[in-house]
Amino acid sequence: MEDSQVIRDSLIQTLAELANTEVVAWATNPVDAEQALTEWHGQWELIVIDLFLASGTGLDVLKKIRPREPYQKAFVLSNYATADMRRRCFELSADGVFDKSTEIEMFLDRCGAIDRKFSG
Repeated sequence: MEDSQVIRDSLIQTLAELANTEVVAWATNPVDAEQALTEWHGQWELIVIDLFLASGTGLDVLKKIRPREPYQKAFVLSNYATADMRRRCFELSADGVFDKSTEIEMFLDRCGAIDRKFSG
């Protein structure tokens, strides 16, 4: 989930190259995210969520995906990863919260480490 096309395109390319991750859907608001998650029900392994979207927030998306299967991970990637926001995200079952400007390598490492249930 990323509403900036420039950032989204760069993130998709980076995830493919550095984390061996295939992006199957993206959304710019919680309604479209819920629709994509419904379409891919049980077949997604990672959702990357920005906190500020074209409409709504990433917190709305986190609320929609709980509960989920243990192999399905939710990472928040935002420029607004304050201590309070991290706490709120973890309370809503985020598996990781990363600052876009200072923790991108850590984010990519965590993405690459995800056990790919459906690969092979």
